[in-house]
Amino acid sequence: MTLAAGTDAVRQSLASFRQEREADWKAFEALLARVEKRAPRALSEDELLSLPLLYRSALSSLSVARATSLDSALIAYLEALCLRGYFYLYGARRSLRTRIGDFFLHDWPAAIRDLWREVWTSVALTTIGAIAGYWLVASDKRWYDAIIAPSLAGGRNPDSSAETLRGVLYGGGDHFLSGFAAYLFTHNTQVSILAFALGFAFAVPSVLIILMNGCMLGAIFQIYAAKGLGFELGGWLSIHGTTELFAIAIAGAAGMRIGTSIAFPGELTRMAAAARAGRVAATAMIGVTVMLLFAGLLEGIGRQTINSDLARYSIGGGMLAFWLCYFYLFRTVRHGDR
Repeated sequence: MTLAAGTDAVRQSLASFRQEREADWKAFEALLARVEKRAPRALSEDELLSLPLLYRSALSSLSVARATSLDSALIAYLEALCLRGYFYLYGARRSLRTRIGDFFLHDWPAAIRDLWREVWTSVALTTIGAIAGYWLVASDKRWYDAIIAPSLAGGRNPDSSAETLRGVLYGGGDHFLSGFAAYLFTHNTQVSILAFALGFAFAVPSVLIILMNGCMLGAIFQIYAAKGLGFELGGWLSIHGTTELFAIAIAGAAGMRIGTSIAFPGELTRMAAAARAGRVAATAMIGVTVMLLFAGLLEGIGRQTINSDLARYSIGGGMLAFWLCYFYLFRTVRHGDR
């Protein structure tokens, strides 16, 4: 009898609690639904002023419901309602356009500037690899097959004639060249992803991948230079290469940042150091995809249709100047920093 009486009392208390406050909950929920679907201007001035009041009322109801151990379903409903209210009233609300603008104007350039040591280390490793690849093939042409995969060679080798090599450089929109350009883009994208993704292993794989990529570049350059076509190959590569190789260098730098942060965390734990480095590296890698898209357009269209060496070098040099100014000078011009 006593148990039944206690159950009835709880039910009456719950019913009374609902009856007193449910109208405010429903009103708050309706207002949130309107502003979430549309905009604050969809509400009148009085309704906007009532939002924080209804939010505090919902918080009070949730506090009472938890303290008195009322119905669990009611507690879950109030928690969800209060969470929605909190995110709307106190959360950062930015449009997609604003977020994209912030990324290109602030986040991406700032991440590259933060990675400047790793970026230029990656550039230096590419240069060292290119010199090594050039020297190895020049000393023994058998190194060419060891360095360059047949699919990447595209039929070119140290025994190719100057006419054959020149035909690759000035072949126009040939089907083979279009397919080869697509393959090169895929290859360089894979190199970028691997250089970043494997950086967690104390940066060693990232360093090796960047070195090997430079070694392949040097090996290909040697067979052209040996036939007196080094300058022409430079123009053929630069039209897209300044963007693509810079993107690979940034990807390698992002992997190095994570790897070195894990290896040398300083006062932080390794997980905390990796998480902090990962935020910068991930921002940089999002930008790398943008650069690779630009490089793909230049590679698939411009390099196959522009046969002037001067135009190729102008486009490649112009793109390199653009990226350097965007990453390292844009903040100075925009904010007046010294």
